Amino acid sequence: MKEFISLIFKGMAMGAANVIPGVSGGTIALITGIFERLINAIKSFDLTAIKLLFSGKIKELIKYIDFWFLVSVFGGIGIAIISLAHLFEFLFKSYPVYIWSFFFGLVLASVYFVGKTVKKWNLSVIISFIVGTAVAISISVLTPASENSGFFYLIICGVVAICSMILPGLSGSFVLILLGNYQLVMISAVSELNIAILAPVAIGAVVGLIAFSHGLSWLLKKFHNQTISTLTGFILGSLGILWPWKNVLTQTFGEKVKPVGYDWFLPTVNTELFIAVLFIILGILAIWLTEYLGSKSEPAKE
Repeated sequence: MKEFISLIFKGMAMGAANVIPGVSGGTIALITGIFERLINAIKSFDLTAIKLLFSGKIKELIKYIDFWFLVSVFGGIGIAIISLAHLFEFLFKSYPVYIWSFFFGLVLASVYFVGKTVKKWNLSVIISFIVGTAVAISISVLTPASENSGFFYLIICGVVAICSMILPGLSGSFVLILLGNYQLVMISAVSELNIAILAPVAIGAVVGLIAFSHGLSWLLKKFHNQTISTLTGFILGSLGILWPWKNVLTQTFGEKVKPVGYDWFLPTVNTELFIAVLFIILGILAIWLTEYLGSKSEPAKE
């Protein structure tokens, strides 16, 4: 029960991150130490799981797919999205610099705490880190593409969007905007239940999720240090999106306003700056406290 409640809170943290524009729940999953377990749980939805289901071996199936882990995490995500969406909307409108500052500090600290899980830093690990950082930075400054309703392009959109939702440092909705199809998929098709548009996206999402989870699980087993360093690079590269002092370039999609780019600037020295720095420190302390409590609980589990 203690672990179940803990996983719900971690799921809530992931859900809260997904509410924030340009932030991925995968970042929080990596910070809180459940990323690899989440990937392996998603990966377990395979032929073996189907056989267990149709043979009536429900207990074995529950254990095989790590069912209660998924229920607790996704339950927490749902709770956070429902309960925090309006709160974050208010905070971002009223105190944007302070909220961005807190999450900037949180993600900045996570670069260190995630990076230190790399067992050995060598040339290939350093190169992986640089590549991950460069990819995340380039995504944050790319110009959105034009809309494309082609069947295979929609499948690619589904694949890329679902993979970016899992990957730390990347936002699924932001990537859909870059691909030019956010309006088409998330606004028009969803509101009109346009199956011709939603079906290929769903196919891409399902295939992408299963294939990506298998691939990422394999990489974590075979090239753990390089994979973690790449993910750490993704987190570091996403700091530009979280920089508190910026003008967000937005585009309206129906009733929704989404960021499509950023115009960064340096802060002026005033009271707001000192308060923002305090929130950055609070974000750093929040990650440090999470790590500290996690390390204290490990011996008890053993």
